[in-house]
Amino acid sequence: MTEVSQPQAVVFSVRGVVKEASGTPLPGVNVVEKGTTRGTNTDANGAFQLDVTDGNATLVFSSIGYSKKEVPVGNQSTMEVSLVSDDRSLEEVVVIGYGTVKKSDLTGSVGAIKGEKLLDRQATNIGQALQGRIPGVDVAVMSSAPGYQPRVRIRGVGSINSSLEPLYVVDGIIGVTNANLINPNDIESLEVLKDASATAIYGARGANGVIIITTKRGKSGATQVSYDTWGSYITPAKYIGVLSSDEFMSVYNKAYDNAQKYDPEGFASGKYVRNDPKNFPNLFDSNGKPLYNTDWEREIYKPTWAQNHELGVRGGSEKTSYSLALGYTDQGGLMLNSWFKRYSAKFTLDTDVKKWLKLGGSMFLNRTNQREVDDASGGLNVPRMVMEAVPILPIQYPDGSWGRNKDWPGMEGGENPVRIANQRMRINPKNQMLGQIYSLLTFTPDLTLRTNFGYELKFEKNNFYSGRDLNALSADQKGTADIWSNQEYYWQFENYLNYNKTIGNDHTISALAGLSWQKRSWERYFAAAQNFIDDFWGYHNLGVGTSLQKPSSEDQEWSLNSYFARLNYNFKDRYLFTVTGRYDGASKFGANNKYAFFPSAAIAWNVSQEEFLKPVSWLSNLKLRASYGKTGNQEIGQYRSQQFLGTGDVLLGGVRQTGIWRSSFGNPDLRWEYTNQLDIGADIGLFNNRVDLTVDYYHKITKDLLLDAPIPWSTGLSVITQNIGSVENKGLEIGINTRNVATSNFSWTTNLAFSTNKNKILKLGANNDDIFPGPWFLGQTNILRVGQPIGSFWGRKRLGTFSTSEADLAAKYNRLPGDIKWADLNNDGKIDGSDETIIGRAYPKWNLNVGNTFQFGKFDLSFDIRFVMGVNTVNATKHSVEDRQAIASSSRTVLGAWTPENQNSMIAEIRHYNAGYDTAMDDWWMEDGSFIRGQNLVLGYSLPTKIGKVNFQRLRVYASAQNFFLVSDYSGYDPEALTAFGGPLIQNIEFFQYPRPRTFSVGLNVQF
Repeated sequence: MTEVSQPQAVVFSVRGVVKEASGTPLPGVNVVEKGTTRGTNTDANGAFQLDVTDGNATLVFSSIGYSKKEVPVGNQSTMEVSLVSDDRSLEEVVVIGYGTVKKSDLTGSVGAIKGEKLLDRQATNIGQALQGRIPGVDVAVMSSAPGYQPRVRIRGVGSINSSLEPLYVVDGIIGVTNANLINPNDIESLEVLKDASATAIYGARGANGVIIITTKRGKSGATQVSYDTWGSYITPAKYIGVLSSDEFMSVYNKAYDNAQKYDPEGFASGKYVRNDPKNFPNLFDSNGKPLYNTDWEREIYKPTWAQNHELGVRGGSEKTSYSLALGYTDQGGLMLNSWFKRYSAKFTLDTDVKKWLKLGGSMFLNRTNQREVDDASGGLNVPRMVMEAVPILPIQYPDGSWGRNKDWPGMEGGENPVRIANQRMRINPKNQMLGQIYSLLTFTPDLTLRTNFGYELKFEKNNFYSGRDLNALSADQKGTADIWSNQEYYWQFENYLNYNKTIGNDHTISALAGLSWQKRSWERYFAAAQNFIDDFWGYHNLGVGTSLQKPSSEDQEWSLNSYFARLNYNFKDRYLFTVTGRYDGASKFGANNKYAFFPSAAIAWNVSQEEFLKPVSWLSNLKLRASYGKTGNQEIGQYRSQQFLGTGDVLLGGVRQTGIWRSSFGNPDLRWEYTNQLDIGADIGLFNNRVDLTVDYYHKITKDLLLDAPIPWSTGLSVITQNIGSVENKGLEIGINTRNVATSNFSWTTNLAFSTNKNKILKLGANNDDIFPGPWFLGQTNILRVGQPIGSFWGRKRLGTFSTSEADLAAKYNRLPGDIKWADLNNDGKIDGSDETIIGRAYPKWNLNVGNTFQFGKFDLSFDIRFVMGVNTVNATKHSVEDRQAIASSSRTVLGAWTPENQNSMIAEIRHYNAGYDTAMDDWWMEDGSFIRGQNLVLGYSLPTKIGKVNFQRLRVYASAQNFFLVSDYSGYDPEALTAFGGPLIQNIEFFQYPRPRTFSVGLNVQF
């Protein structure tokens, strides 16, 4: 665009319609009078109206995916403009590490999605918006608690003790610790770098894949104002069902009746004495009928509301552009008193100071706050007491006192969940600031130097208080409070040269060389107190607690120094070559292995550019790709290579003293985990690119896994960290985008994202011994074994229950008819750890997401359906809701337990918990976790773009539904689940999960 002219008098208006070659109207096309800032955008019908200076004006039409077109106005007052596709499916610019590249020139495996596509479903974080969009990217929303961050895995699980999360790069800021705090409305594009050719430029931090987020910036032309908002009604998608009061009393009485069978001695001695309803007139009427029938599930999991608002301003002149965005999210949770709030602001500025110098920067501010209600997993917390609270008790008695399980003697004693949700709180405020300042020096049209300084500041707290009278939680301590604080600082300084040169008509060279410094440091503090005189102060004043706990603090840091380079060579747009290398030095590793080199190479052949294929009219594009390279994983704890001193309390002469001892040996040879990856792919376009197909096969082997190797106890320690493991991932990814119908009034597009992954452990130390990584839950639940995938579930195989005809067989195992029957795998006549085996898998065999979008006139309709197959979920909740009669309430499944009349049952006969009840991790707890989910459904309508004197570029209303159906055999709330215990390897184990909601929303998009 030429230099901006001075304002001139407007002579007349030009109206028109912009269409693509097929005649389909094109919405959102930029229409600018050349040489001015005067411009507009086409509406949903491709129409525009623009006041121009005079008949000598020229209009410039541009839109992503189409060639820019200039049209002189002349004496035309109306015009029809046709834009030709420049195949941005091929020519579209894709962001890669430290630069961009046309998709047609891409040699690596990169998945890309534009910001507007991310926003076609309601999402409060990036993970939710990305789920199912890109093949090979597995996003698991393991909890539906407001503010919970999804887990993202790219091409499988490649580590055991190191982080599995991908590297997030936001506007060039590398390693953003929680990109999910960023408002999805701020995103311009998102790219996922998957193979070694794409990720090797990030070297030691690229083994888990890289997600590059580019946020919206200003642009030249008229100032553009946008406002997007939605409101949601959030309701439980499923209720499991708890026992009614009558059902509870029936189960309760059976438990005591059957105690005689399973513990005859204890029964005869009077050990089992049930409560008599006549002695509890506050709970039963004169006929012994319960006065209350509390459905705790519906008292805790209630419909709620959420809202989101985003205001954006973008604009600028030919030399300077700016953008400002403000956002607010308020999300209520299904669980009583749980919520999440976010306040966000972003500002960007870019300016051409000189023809050879450009300066710019951006700043993000995020303030989030969250209230957790489902903490204390494994204890008698809210979700557990939903199922275990006794239904014959009220929430509150007429005098205002709280109902509690101990009001019915013999119960384990947990509080009712409504009381816990009101008197126990964990508030998590977080403040995050991301910033970037850059300069771009243009020495020649071919050579530039970019200097970038980026930073991330993060301040977060965890404020906790649990009330003085909450039995089994904090009553013994007379209230407990604690505060955890984390202050985190990160900076990076990078300089890199870019050289781009076209030589003649056949050769194009693009080269990059740079150096980088990164450093992250943090300080953490913890303080706690107990024995409060009143609940009034909570965590706000720890000094009120008369029993102050020992405080703790720590500060750590790591740094990284890097040198990187990349060379791209293009010959005749047919033969493409990429070579990348990065030399990283990290403070985390041993003195003998501080530095490592991470290279990669890739080739691609644009076969469709060959003369022999040009006559094949139905083949629009065919590109074959192959890459191989090495990337690293430095995401381990700090100082693992060094010797540590531990401290602890000892008593000397009756006085508490601090003792010091060696807590680790260190390892000066500790080095990077590294991944060698082969990728073979093809990009195919058919029928004028109406069908766009991408296929990739990958094979990754990660070596030098960091494991804690056992050492003799005589050394004074039990383990030493060493590089002794190896794991393999291989799989197939298929992405298909089709334009099924494209007419002036109707269009239909389909996209599919399919991926498989096969994971196998190749090596676990010198002897390849099994490793049990936990969590331990009444036994081991997971195993790491050579030849098996990471995430293998471990337990017994339940055959059912012993029938009366199997009394002799049951006696062999010291059991009775009605007891659980497990498989005796080694036939030794007893059931123990030798009868445990691999019973399932935590990670799916394949995923598929199918999306369809329809446009008819001013209406638009889209939906996504997600398939996750070949996976198991452990419903450990069954331990408590099926195995603990007479000390807690149960789920309704116990109504189908073994009886003499119903001997074909997987659930043992009801009996008092203390009368002898077998419970252990087995394949009854582990269920089929496969599912088909209606992910997202949106119906929109574009309103007229002119109302009175106000012209809108976009005015759209819509209604949507998320999780609008689920097909699954899983008996819990949702098969995609994880509760708090467990490490990064643990997935699909739930113990009283937070239910997944079904969400209905209405929204408005305004742009002018």
